[in-house]
Amino acid sequence: MATMNVSLPDGMKDWVEAQALTGRYSNSSDYVRDLIRRDQDRASKLANMQHLVSEGLASGFSDRPIADVLAQVRDMSETE
Repeated sequence: MATMNVSLPDGMKDWVEAQALTGRYSNSSDYVRDLIRRDQDRASKLANMQHLVSEGLASGFSDRPIADVLAQVRDMSETE
């Protein structure tokens, strides 16, 4: 595992250390790794959402009435 030194203002350092003291994390590094994993997960979900939006925009407009589209969405959500 690689080592990285990070400079933090005193308030942030105190916060990180306090999180480790709660017992949820074994140490400050464990807390920072958890933050990074969560940020990676968030970035992945955001990229997926952007892909879906782009895909939707590229698909063009539908000639179907909005009531038909909504009914289809409701039917799909009931079968899940």
